[in-house]
Amino acid sequence: MFSKALDEFLAQNEGKKIVFTNGCFDILHKGHVTYLAEARKLGDLLVVGVNSDASVKRLKGPERPINNETDRAFVLSQLKSVDFTEIFTEDTPLNLILRVKPKILVKGGDWKIDQIVGAKEVIAQGGEVYSLNFVDGYSTTSIIHKIQAT
Repeated sequence: MFSKALDEFLAQNEGKKIVFTNGCFDILHKGHVTYLAEARKLGDLLVVGVNSDASVKRLKGPERPINNETDRAFVLSQLKSVDFTEIFTEDTPLNLILRVKPKILVKGGDWKIDQIVGAKEVIAQGGEVYSLNFVDGYSTTSIIHKIQAT
């Protein structure tokens, strides 16, 4: 179900405070990078779940994603704040969260904690859940609209 690389990463980093977040990260922008850097500061390692192409299409529509899942995961993995990326095929990252067992679960500021997938499971295991602030004026959708308008 999940990659062998994920299993190896988790085994090598047992006992470290893992922060987990997820998303499409279709067109990476300043808001994403700022958010990921803030998430990373909350623990020892940051694991990012990346929505598969099929799940992005289901969530965002048939014209998305702009960049394929492998490219999106690769670009994220090259950020200094990101320690590991894993593509997941479901519409939510719940199975990945249950596998990673993060101590900290984060999402962007438009998510209320009680709406964050995996929040109750992470809290039940003694972890914490945060909704981090957005950088105003940055979104993939607005970038796409700006490109289409030109």
